[in-house]
Amino acid sequence: MAWIKTIPFDQATGRLKQLYQRVTGPDNNVDNIMMMHSLRPHSMEGHMAIYKYVLHHANNTIPKWFLECIGTYVSYLNKCNYCFEHHFVGMKRNLNHDDRADAIKAAIERHDISSAPLSHQELAALAYAQKLNNQPGEMVEADVAALRDAGYDDGEILEINQVTAYFGYANRTVLGLGCSTDGDIIGLSPNNSDDPDDWNHS
Repeated sequence: MAWIKTIPFDQATGRLKQLYQRVTGPDNNVDNIMMMHSLRPHSMEGHMAIYKYVLHHANNTIPKWFLECIGTYVSYLNKCNYCFEHHFVGMKRNLNHDDRADAIKAAIERHDISSAPLSHQELAALAYAQKLNNQPGEMVEADVAALRDAGYDDGEILEINQVTAYFGYANRTVLGLGCSTDGDIIGLSPNNSDDPDDWNHS
């Protein structure tokens, strides 16, 4: 599952056990990406908090399916199959349109995002995410202005920025420590957006 030692749910004690109980899914399943933090539970707590607040918070105004789409796209750009598979399933579930979701995934995998069944506004967000991920040192104010021109307000631009940045972190956690999907239930997430402190996965 990983290139470093991890502590499974049934062997956890103390603070780690408390955190595991907060992030579990069915049958006490803990996503492998969270289990990667088991030797330093405080970093799991930080990871989970930013993940929940950036992607699964009721005060976000961009639809959750599209935030998941950004995460799916960034994960593909970073060759992070773990996050790509997990968050594509999340995108598909939240979009609730299997054919459209599959067409988006196919366009991503063809490196032809412009052919995806997405609006001009959504494609502008993905163009921003691609540049921020691949060429962060080349970002300019015009990149933000392009999002405004596409119809996003500044709070929504922040959401796009934060989801892109979060997946850069998550992908590198996975890729740098050899996290696999072995034993995971693909696509679970903390879906109770109304309660920021509810981290249980479903």
